Amino acid sequence: MTIHRLGTHIVECARIANMIQQHGELFLERVYTPDEIEYCNQHGTPHHLYASRWAAKEAVLKCLMIRGTSGIHWTDMEVVVDSDGEPRVLLSAQAKLAAEAIGIEEILLTMAHCRTYATATAVSLLD
Repeated sequence: MTIHRLGTHIVECARIANMIQQHGELFLERVYTPDEIEYCNQHGTPHHLYASRWAAKEAVLKCLMIRGTSGIHWTDMEVVVDSDGEPRVLLSAQAKLAAEAIGIEEILLTMAHCRTYATATAVSLLD
């Protein structure tokens, strides 16, 4: 496989916490899938996990070379944790079509957060 593109993003955790506080379920349901919401809410500081996923989705969009309005919805990208504890991104709908059009076979993902920031890096691979 060949590296196609690298995307990275960093976000302040407080920014995402403020969005959740101001817009509640409307914000959560617009950006996160039901499974992501359930996963994040099972932890003591869910806004850190939400922020990590926000950063991951932004990083994936950079791998897909998407800017502005493209028909891709935030929920077309879902961050899951596999059985080894590694983050993975599942693409659906327009995000999946965009990846297929480019020839992307896989997107590798890593995320990290501290009290103040969350970051993610995605690497798209071509076959």
